[in-house]
Amino acid sequence: MRLSIRHTTRYRFDTPVVHALQRLRLTPKETQGQEILEWSMEYDYAHEELTYEDQHHNTTTLVAVEPEATEVTITCRGKVDTHDHAGVIGHHSGHLPLWSFLTQTRLTRPGPGMKKLVGDLGSFEGERLDMLHELSRSVLDRVEYRVGSTGWNTTGEESYAAKKGVCQDHAHIFIGAARALDVPARYVSGYLMMNDRIDQEATHAWAEAFVEGLGWVGFDISNGISPDERYVRVATGRDYRDASPVTGISFGNSSQDLEVDVAVEQQQVQQ
Repeated sequence: MRLSIRHTTRYRFDTPVVHALQRLRLTPKETQGQEILEWSMEYDYAHEELTYEDQHHNTTTLVAVEPEATEVTITCRGKVDTHDHAGVIGHHSGHLPLWSFLTQTRLTRPGPGMKKLVGDLGSFEGERLDMLHELSRSVLDRVEYRVGSTGWNTTGEESYAAKKGVCQDHAHIFIGAARALDVPARYVSGYLMMNDRIDQEATHAWAEAFVEGLGWVGFDISNGISPDERYVRVATGRDYRDASPVTGISFGNSSQDLEVDVAVEQQQVQQ
């Protein structure tokens, strides 16, 4: 499937910026199941400083905001060919060893609720892959998907206790529980082509777990499936903070409003 993507991120500052840097993880990965045909990033009132590959093999771009700017716009456009591998990404790569994805973070660390979830699955007698699918179902059954119910800093345990969250929270709960079950797991940010609309208000997030014999396998907990050809992987990490599309540091007294527009649609391939 050929997907066309447009992703616009707009920051508005209440006072002119003295100095600000933005770290962007907005370039899709070249991995099994997807090839990047073209990708570009444009900036209004900002300029690129450097691009490098981080410890998770994420293409990371640093941009500096122009002094005295009151608004910054980052626009990404591209085309990606994708293929359905039932969520299987394959062997481990990156600069971090596999065992590092067993270590909990503040966002994934289980509390009482998630520990009970883990305990309920601790006696699962099937294959590990089946157990992970059961974990995904259990998270969705117990945590309702509700837009606006949590924030970027909400932990998996907080979302689990509140019984509501978004894709980011579902991923953190799954990752924390999988690690507690001694399964390496990681966070994925990217794009999803929706069947009922092109325009969206956010990127998407899901999780991957490492299964012997298969390698990394994806689980979109919010939609109850493994990623297929409608998904585009952009960045991975131990939690949201490692894979966040945009993070920034600003100096001065200004606060900011964030607006995101995403459009993902299928394109016909010329034979």
